Amino acid sequence: MPLSEYEQRVLEQMERQLTSDDPRLANTLTSRGRKPVLRYVLGGIGAVVGLLLLVVGAAASEVWLGVLGFVVMFASVAIAFTRPRRGGGPVGVVRPDGSTAPRPAATAPKSKRGFMSRMEDRWDKRRDQGR
Repeated sequence: MPLSEYEQRVLEQMERQLTSDDPRLANTLTSRGRKPVLRYVLGGIGAVVGLLLLVVGAAASEVWLGVLGFVVMFASVAIAFTRPRRGGGPVGVVRPDGSTAPRPAATAPKSKRGFMSRMEDRWDKRRDQGR
């Protein structure tokens, strides 16, 4: 069932508001990344192998085999569900009109600051916008 003109306008207005309020979230939601299916499959296989080692180690009263199974199981699940690190951060920035622009390179030194100082800066910006 298609949306009415009013609903389409409201939806477009909400999209513009989202991109202006939180461009990083809008960029994340509009990016089309490849799904890590292979990581999930390998993680599942590793979890099954680790579980088998754990059960065999418990049945044979071999503690080291059970510990090895647990480590294999834990590592495979952790590898499957962690995202691979990428050096560049966000690829681009979403403009208020919905188009994308390359990420400015001038923001790189800012990331060297600590977590708490960034949170304090965000808090100050929000407090200043409220006035």
